[in-house]
Amino acid sequence: MKEKNEKHIESGLQTEEEFYIRPRIANKKMRSAQSLFQTVYLYGISGCGKTAFIRDFLGKRHYHYYSAEQLNEAELDFALSEKQLIVVIDDLQQLRTDELRETLIKKIEVLARRQDVWLILSGRSRMPSWLLSVYYRRVFTVIEEEDFVLSETEMTNYLNLWGVTLAEEDFSKVAGLTKGIGIVLRLLALELSAGRPFDTNHIERMRNDFWDYLESHVYDQWEMEIQEFLIQVSIVEEFDQHLAEMITGRSDVERMISIAEQLGNFMMFKEAIGGKRIYEIRLAVRHSMRRRLLRTYQKERRERLYYNAGLYYELEGDTPNALKMYEACQDTERIAGLLISNARKNPASGHYYELRQYYLSLPEEKIRESIELMAGMSMLQSMLLNIEESERWYEELKRMEGTLSGSTKKAAKGQLVYLDIGLPQRGSSALIDILKNACTLLMNRNISLPEFSVTSSLPSMLNGGKDFCEWSRRDRELANSIGKILELTLGKYGKGLLNLAVAESSLEKGEDSYEIVNLTNKGMMQAQAGGKIEQCFVAAGIFAWLHILNDHAEDAREILQNFHQKAEKEGSAKLISNLEALQIRISLYQGKTAEALEWMGLAPKEELEFATMERFRYLTKVRVYLLMGRYEKAVNLLQRILYYADVMHRTYITMEARLLLAITQYRMGDGKWEENLQKALTQAESYHFVRLISREGAAVNRMLKETTWKCKNPSYLKAVLTETEKIALAYPGYLKQVTEEASFSENALKILKLQAEGLSTTEIAGELGLKVENVKYHNKQNFKKLGVNSKTAAVTEARKRKLI
Repeated sequence: MKEKNEKHIESGLQTEEEFYIRPRIANKKMRSAQSLFQTVYLYGISGCGKTAFIRDFLGKRHYHYYSAEQLNEAELDFALSEKQLIVVIDDLQQLRTDELRETLIKKIEVLARRQDVWLILSGRSRMPSWLLSVYYRRVFTVIEEEDFVLSETEMTNYLNLWGVTLAEEDFSKVAGLTKGIGIVLRLLALELSAGRPFDTNHIERMRNDFWDYLESHVYDQWEMEIQEFLIQVSIVEEFDQHLAEMITGRSDVERMISIAEQLGNFMMFKEAIGGKRIYEIRLAVRHSMRRRLLRTYQKERRERLYYNAGLYYELEGDTPNALKMYEACQDTERIAGLLISNARKNPASGHYYELRQYYLSLPEEKIRESIELMAGMSMLQSMLLNIEESERWYEELKRMEGTLSGSTKKAAKGQLVYLDIGLPQRGSSALIDILKNACTLLMNRNISLPEFSVTSSLPSMLNGGKDFCEWSRRDRELANSIGKILELTLGKYGKGLLNLAVAESSLEKGEDSYEIVNLTNKGMMQAQAGGKIEQCFVAAGIFAWLHILNDHAEDAREILQNFHQKAEKEGSAKLISNLEALQIRISLYQGKTAEALEWMGLAPKEELEFATMERFRYLTKVRVYLLMGRYEKAVNLLQRILYYADVMHRTYITMEARLLLAITQYRMGDGKWEENLQKALTQAESYHFVRLISREGAAVNRMLKETTWKCKNPSYLKAVLTETEKIALAYPGYLKQVTEEASFSENALKILKLQAEGLSTTEIAGELGLKVENVKYHNKQNFKKLGVNSKTAAVTEARKRKLI
């Protein structure tokens, strides 16, 4: 029987090997377990400090220490003792066979029942499946990996032991780099205490040192087949069983995943989509495995792995990831083929913007080999606001069409007609004649048209793929005169279009709700009978706005939630992202500010680049900026939106953006607000658009009463004032700047309070009835809002702000 007497780390002068700071949260849990005489299970990735913590906590006390790798079952037979026996079984992940596990389970259960034994178990993985039966019968205290993460204060104290003091900026880099993990912080302290500069080279060297540590202390203890498996799947960010099978060529992937999970907390179950289990290898492990891949695999073998992954993504319709894999294996033919296939799609369903780097890097000679690529380049350049380049590619395609014959000429002519209709910069003024011509060509079978999207996956026909404000002036007349032409030309995308377009136009003008509902129902049923989900989204949007206008926000929310379920089954990612933005707009009326603020983490980042297909989400983001009181950010974004609207002849967006700019300027005390408000009102009045103004309710109500604007049509102004007042009364908190406490959801505050009490993520999830992933998401959002990098710092900062 092996007895180990660990030396307690005294305060005062210490040797380098004795430097240790005990993590407060882990310490609190351990003390609680000790007082209750409760079995403890500690887990975490290698290097997080489990063994060091056990040794430091037990200090001078005598205890029995065993590594599971060399454990002899007879060693766990202890005679009854009057004194407390402390038994530590470390490295549980090293138990290789079911026979050893079964033996150990029996011993553990006996020891856990004994009143004279305090049992401490340690491993790298979450509670292993073979230990669960004992865990459920004998409740353990679980100390998880994140409980060993050092707080900012603890990191500072640890560095001080090494004689290292950092400036605030450098310390922030250290906190972000180390994530409070013990071994990483120790490696960094070694470097800094030796006087090495903390620069990019130092950071890179330290990363490599940590990867070396993983290779020598962790990976080399594993069987070769599991090392091979993880090396191979490390080429992707995440994987399911089928993707792993495609990459590795193995038929026993499920077994390999099970082994990997038992080895330690190196691979995480991320989420379930459509019944699939999605796995993600931790970032540090993934990077170190990729380094191993480069060192140990021949070029041809590496490329085969990437090719297999690319083929999987291609079959799944995930073009962006497929291209990444094909680029890694330098398969230019596959890349070109995917880009051509994507160019056959409309911008709403394709990945033009996301793949722009691939399109823009294609040699022009390669582009001219494909009429689809030429048309795609014209559309992409338009989306990038490079109008001259867009028109250049259009003219090149037009010249090429004149030299072609047969089916190729027919296809080229179809692409030209498609661009005539779809290019954003062309507007809608000449569209009626173009559509009539396209219909004739189609009926005579002179062309075949690519797929269209009238809405661009937005909840609007009037302000969707193009701006149709001018058409709204004579909506019913046009519906009667070119309705059939539109339906024939647009095919499935034309189903329900007429009724929904007239319904939305009537909604904007503040016309009879009964007639709007009637038209919307007809259009929705037509779209459902062989049409497209994009049109159903327009219908859902119209119904939602009607409910908002009638003070039934909860009904609007329910409609969109129900449609969300449908969209997840058959809608595109772009449609779902716009649907979520529309749901956030409903939340703004309901005063659910926390939801809106959390959504900002998912919103597109206009600071990086302005993506024209994100216009609906940008306009939603402006409203949240107003809610947050971030007026300069709102103005900057609105200026970009107005530039885009001017270039692309987007009348509705111009009016909406000017109205929001006026609201922003009014709150900033900028006297220019009235000029922008009057411009928006004058333009809106010319179309009799009442709801564009009135739906801003409380945000614009006072401004309407203060403006000196003179209307041409008194009935229009009366309608705007009456309905704006009504909506302001129904939703008085709409876009009202939030207090700091209101920016935290109820669950976020509860999580902070429970963290202050020392509960772990798992315990908090159980306490609040949430998933662990949800608690972690709230943690990230809390850190961001509080400007901290750890749970301890978050609790401290929340107390300072009197949030808890």
